[in-house]
Amino acid sequence: MTSASPITIRPVAKSDFAAWLPLWAGYNRFYGRFGPTALPDEITAMTWSRFFDAYEPVHALVAESGGELVGLTHYLYHRNSTRIVPVCYLQDIFTAESVRGRGVGKALIEAVYEKAKAAGCDRVYWQTHETNTTAMRLYDQVAEKTGFVVYAKAL
Repeated sequence: MTSASPITIRPVAKSDFAAWLPLWAGYNRFYGRFGPTALPDEITAMTWSRFFDAYEPVHALVAESGGELVGLTHYLYHRNSTRIVPVCYLQDIFTAESVRGRGVGKALIEAVYEKAKAAGCDRVYWQTHETNTTAMRLYDQVAEKTGFVVYAKAL
């Protein structure tokens, strides 16, 4: 891929697995899920299979440039107690280091906006780690901070 190669955003295809997997691994590595804390292979396999299951609300888009996958995003639709229409949760987004700063992340987010709107959603939301300041500079341009703090408890 050259720096001049155009970026194409498209739905992931079953034939993309080998090219998607290193991006997925890079995303998980960024968030500390590698080595002893790596996701089990079963989770990766289940995540992948959900993209192609018509009964699952989980979807994936990839960014392609010069014949290579250079980014991914996973998102899902769900009901919400404060809306009649569904909302979209952008769960994962990652771009290859080689294309950072070229608008790939923004293009992926905007593609999710389009898909969500077409699915009848009126809101897309996501979260990121407080240390991910590079990504937050982009997020501040394409969305608004809600002020909510996320709590979680493993069960």
